[in-house]
Amino acid sequence: MGMMGMGSLRAEVWKLLFLGAVGLTLFLIVYAMASAPTRIASRLGLRGLKRQRALSEPGIWPNVEPLVRWLGVRVSGLLPEETRDKLDEQITQAGDLLGLTVDEYLALCVLSFIASIAAGFGLGAMLNNYTIPVLCGPVGAFLPYVQISGYAQDRLKNVSRGLPYVIDLMALAMGAGLDFPGAVRQCIEKSSNPNDPIIEEFTLILQSINLGQTRKECLNEFMRRCPVEAVKEFVGALVQAEERGNPVADVLQIQATSSRTRRSVRAEEMAAKAGVAMTGPLVLVFATVMILIMGPMAMKMGDM
Repeated sequence: MGMMGMGSLRAEVWKLLFLGAVGLTLFLIVYAMASAPTRIASRLGLRGLKRQRALSEPGIWPNVEPLVRWLGVRVSGLLPEETRDKLDEQITQAGDLLGLTVDEYLALCVLSFIASIAAGFGLGAMLNNYTIPVLCGPVGAFLPYVQISGYAQDRLKNVSRGLPYVIDLMALAMGAGLDFPGAVRQCIEKSSNPNDPIIEEFTLILQSINLGQTRKECLNEFMRRCPVEAVKEFVGALVQAEERGNPVADVLQIQATSSRTRRSVRAEEMAAKAGVAMTGPLVLVFATVMILIMGPMAMKMGDM
């Protein structure tokens, strides 16, 4: 009984030490947020429009957005400039998701960290294991980064996949006599999905041209927002044609042919990789079937 009492007392001591460490960590986080200098975030431009659209849609975001915006101001001075630039680039590649700013991105990570620790405490109390919050906290803090980076990668893939079709339509439109803005407008109007990432980017290009920016500036901004190989080649060819005075319609026709060839090569590569990727799962399925067949036979032979 004495050993059991000592063991339970030791467990209680470790539990109190752990709770104290968690409390001290939360205090340090709050103190860092309160003592850090704040910034004033701008909501003008595309992110402001994205924010309005996100708030008009049903879901949890309209309810959470005021808290995220308030906390974003509190944590705005915690990040160094280099980290801010990287996170801002990631948000841009994600299509300015939810109209988030870098400060609100960090605020989402902090809220996810706190919510994960709270959920970990609840689960730990049920299982009598208070090491669970230690694991849940970092996972929760990293979760917004994983979601936004995954969304950015999917969006870049969609842009790369949809660009050949847009180039084809632009080549046909300019071959029929339209200028570059007219060809872009034709692609936007003929699209059945205005929320398609490639259509959103070309809508932004057309709006920038209408506001007085040069075609080169708009294309370079498109390349900055979508830094994939297909976009870089497309923008490089158009900028070079503009600088040398070559007909843009001819360049677009060459780009359309090149993009179709690249798409066919990519499809063949993916088909070849699919056979290799299926080898491992097929081996596992075969091994499982053999175990299911041979296992009962082996057990019967052992009983005999």
